[in-house]
Amino acid sequence: MALAKDYDSVMGRSNDIMKEALGLDYEEFESGSIAFDYEALMKSTEYTLDEINRIQSRTGVGNTPLLELRNLTELARKYAKPGYGARIFAKDEAANASGSFKDRRAACAVAHAKKLGYKGVIAATSGNYGAAVASQAAMQGLECVICQECFDSHGVGQPEIIEKARKCEALGAEVVQLTVGPELFYEFLSILEDKGYFNASLYSPFGIAGIETLGYEIAVQCREKLGKDPAMVVCTNAGGGMVTGTARGLIKAGAKDTKIVAASIDLTGLHMASDKQFNMKSCTTGHTGFGVPYATDPDHSDVPRSAARPLRYMDRYVTVSQGEVMYMTEAIANLEGIERGPAGNTSLAAAFSLAQELPEDEIIVVSETEYTGAGKHVQPQLSFARDNGIEVLFGNPKDEKPGVNVILPKDPSFFKCVDADINHFRASLIKKACKVHNVTNPTQADLEFLAAETKTNVDFVKDVIKSL
Repeated sequence: MALAKDYDSVMGRSNDIMKEALGLDYEEFESGSIAFDYEALMKSTEYTLDEINRIQSRTGVGNTPLLELRNLTELARKYAKPGYGARIFAKDEAANASGSFKDRRAACAVAHAKKLGYKGVIAATSGNYGAAVASQAAMQGLECVICQECFDSHGVGQPEIIEKARKCEALGAEVVQLTVGPELFYEFLSILEDKGYFNASLYSPFGIAGIETLGYEIAVQCREKLGKDPAMVVCTNAGGGMVTGTARGLIKAGAKDTKIVAASIDLTGLHMASDKQFNMKSCTTGHTGFGVPYATDPDHSDVPRSAARPLRYMDRYVTVSQGEVMYMTEAIANLEGIERGPAGNTSLAAAFSLAQELPEDEIIVVSETEYTGAGKHVQPQLSFARDNGIEVLFGNPKDEKPGVNVILPKDPSFFKCVDADINHFRASLIKKACKVHNVTNPTQADLEFLAAETKTNVDFVKDVIKSL
């Protein structure tokens, strides 16, 4: 008998669909309350770091260069107090097969799908991950479908997202393009069910384990080149996978004193699921519209329990403006002679400011660069902004109002990342976890879990719960 394919029926079967599409029973890790065994979930991949490295190296992924951005470092030192201005390095993830760090996730996920005997893979993403999955599927001989949240209700899509769709198609994937709204997850589940493919989710333990090699390489390369670990690693934060995987890799390398800084573009005031506001943002990745919700409620993803849990690992959360990221995209091209896309330049814009807080003999590493192309360049993005009524100005980026204007820095002295209130986000995670699981009297295991989730302690968790 054919299964009902209306919205409520498909969504009601989501757990069963996910179980079939991942070959993983998340119930094995549950406690029946708030807590679950996160480390057991991560170990369920059964891949060691060395095995993941071998998987990635077979398809041109990993062991990317660590580039010193000497001219940007010198520029930062001009605006720092005497003796300050750490050396800025970037992990050049554009050197990966499809041009971003997402290849690390995809290589591991697609290899696992092949190992389990799936005929193809599916991913729901409007970003670089689609191209990474399509590339790896082509290399490893699997079919591929990419579901994109692409257009507003008028059929207008952003230049960067449209370009990514073309790249996925060029790599042999079938691309399903959808308008903004709840239909993305419904269509994704429905196709998963119909095709019987593997869910190459951004949030599976296979994908996050793939990023651990990135953090590990950063530590090893810094030691080989510079004789010490970096003081800070700055990660662009959206869904939380970059922060989580990089931090876990650094820890496995023994770099436990390195501070993990998450950086997002501040899009406060814009709703990511709003049809009207969908095209009012001028950056499609690494912004607070994803970064804050996924940090404070990581399990509202396409798997029952997300392996991307950034608040477990971040020491600071900073924001930058759209204008600062666009300026930095031009600066790295003009000063360092390399064109790179906006995702990595989000953390680079933050690092340019953060480097001025550190002594000259310290090291700050930007965890990624990404490929750039027609839709990712500054001019198409700014032209698209103007077409949508956004004013483009030079001035102080702190005066920028998302959805109203884009303000590029008048000069480099105006680069100032802003510290977000990370304790507010930690408290938000605790409150949401209690609400979602309908828990008013958490167990000791719950308290310890929430302390680990928020990189705090049981007393912090108890204080938050008292305020409910």
